[in-house]
Amino acid sequence: MSTQKVIKNLKSFSTAAERFEGSHLLCPGCAHSIIVREVLNATNDNLVVSASTGCLEVCTAIYPHTSWDCSWIHIGFENSSTAMAGVETMNKALRNKGRISEDTAQPKFVTFGGDGSTYDIGFQWISGCFERGHDMMYVCLDNEVYANTGGQRSSSTPIGSSTTTAPAGSTSYGEKRQKKDIVSIMAAHGSPYVAQVAPNKWKDMVKKIQRGFDTEGPVFINAMSACTTEWKFAPNQTIEVSDLAVDSLVFPLYEIIDGRELNITYRPKNIIPVRDYLAAQPRFKHLFTPQYEYIIEEWQERINKRWDFLQKREEIRM
Repeated sequence: MSTQKVIKNLKSFSTAAERFEGSHLLCPGCAHSIIVREVLNATNDNLVVSASTGCLEVCTAIYPHTSWDCSWIHIGFENSSTAMAGVETMNKALRNKGRISEDTAQPKFVTFGGDGSTYDIGFQWISGCFERGHDMMYVCLDNEVYANTGGQRSSSTPIGSSTTTAPAGSTSYGEKRQKKDIVSIMAAHGSPYVAQVAPNKWKDMVKKIQRGFDTEGPVFINAMSACTTEWKFAPNQTIEVSDLAVDSLVFPLYEIIDGRELNITYRPKNIIPVRDYLAAQPRFKHLFTPQYEYIIEEWQERINKRWDFLQKREEIRM
């Protein structure tokens, strides 16, 4: 039985009862807190939450204080998904044995991890949880870099970005590899629901989160989380940069149901050039030089092809 909130407008949503308090040490302008609030406030269900080591965990649980007004677990960098799978299995076993009353409301199980602990370090554990079919939601806070440990590149870091381990300079344009397509990978597990979201499109995000909560089985949400520190934009530009990401199609919003049915959930009325998105972030400033400007042209061509692919896949319904 669904207990999702009826959310009429942003004002009512933003003033909803908080399960994630504002007393944290995340950077001003960090999108992590926006995303977490949207996820936790989208339902009236009891929640059990786990978080991998990273910006979110480090900044929201400084002993003896916590920002979490719900059951919350922190374990290792790589295995927050495993911890939640254990909790979900324990809940099921105790209910089967009658040690948890049938009258006790069924909680929802949610795990948060950054791209480092999702795309890279924790991928084996997440894949195992999805292969086993645990009834849980995994939310990746995708800021495309190891932001908590010094700004190193991850397999989510896009080509041309300058990071501490892939710095741009006279002989390098920064990151050389393409970003891993984590959404397609998780959909290939046969997950009943996989989606890509961005906090600036809050209605789209809440709709997908609520569908995820109503879905039985493993759900994967990839959430773009613009990072003011490592993307190097001003803290008051988080939503503006997020708008540029989705309107340039660099971060398209779509869902995949049962591993095959793809639906595009947001189509920009005016698609903007990729260079506008890149220009808003000094991590790409070196690309706007004669030496490396060809990378921007390659970006645009790649984004155009990807958008065509998504549209064609949606059209043929597979």
